[in-house]
Amino acid sequence: MPYDEELANRVREVVQDEPGLSEKRMFGGLAFLVGGNMAVSASGQGGLLLHIDPSRAESLVDGVHVRRAEMRGRLMDGWLRVDPEALETDEDLQRWVECGLDHARSLPPK
Repeated sequence: MPYDEELANRVREVVQDEPGLSEKRMFGGLAFLVGGNMAVSASGQGGLLLHIDPSRAESLVDGVHVRRAEMRGRLMDGWLRVDPEALETDEDLQRWVECGLDHARSLPPK
């Protein structure tokens, strides 16, 4: 399934003024990178794929619309899937995108 163009455009609005921002197709979606580090992606599986500080995962996972990402049958540390239902308002989207931006900003540029 292709990524949601409308969601990608909404993410673009949130990240548009971010220094060092780039976009790249990866993981079946459209990723937004800061300094070469992925922050967030409009996922080809729907919703967002979010790169976060692994120590924050337990506090962010809700078991309903936000869960640890699974890749090739393995739960991935520092990666979350955020379902579209958790992104309905601009405030909700902003909150999640900021989590990814915070982590990407904390990493050394690639």
